[in-house]
Amino acid sequence: MKNNRLLLSLAACLAIIFSAATIHPSGSKASASSHDPVIFIHGAGGNSSNFNSIKNYLKTQGWSDDELYTIEMADKTGNSLNNARQLVPFVDEVLKKTGKSKVDIIGHSAGGINTLTYILNGGGSKVNDVVTLGSPNKFITSKAPAGTDPKHKIRYTSIYSTSDIVVPTWLSTLQGAKNVQISGVDHVGLIFNSKVNVLIKDGLNGGGRNSN
Repeated sequence: MKNNRLLLSLAACLAIIFSAATIHPSGSKASASSHDPVIFIHGAGGNSSNFNSIKNYLKTQGWSDDELYTIEMADKTGNSLNNARQLVPFVDEVLKKTGKSKVDIIGHSAGGINTLTYILNGGGSKVNDVVTLGSPNKFITSKAPAGTDPKHKIRYTSIYSTSDIVVPTWLSTLQGAKNVQISGVDHVGLIFNSKVNVLIKDGLNGGGRNSN
């Protein structure tokens, strides 16, 4: 009798452990579902693997693999019009896949101005938060575009470094945006720096700004 009770107790404990193990992933997925999908856009001459470090960091902060999307630009010169056209179906496919109404975008270097061009040419209702890294934003606009959703302005965080010898800081600032100047990080280093990662996370979590 005692052996039977022991076996039943052991079976019950195993059932609880198994149940907890199977529930946990679904709970994590529910928590992660609060994030907008993030699209990473590389710069001229870059490629989608440039963002591996940032993606790995975001995954430690609660983002899941199915919320992080990198696009491989066909035009490696960074041509804004060509790349913005490529973004149109890509953004739509990400929204369809995730069931979300808006995406967040991280753009490094020319990836930032590709983002701005996309927003100014029909994508303004599909973007929530934008983070640019060493982007020559003023090549496209001096003001942070509000977007076309009457209920929500797109929030921007422009991160740039005084140590960047490729893109001068004055080109990166956007009127109305949250402009964050750092030092000691070069142009490529912006996509591999732990302090920049924290600033990116803040931007994706609604820490950007748009006073326009």
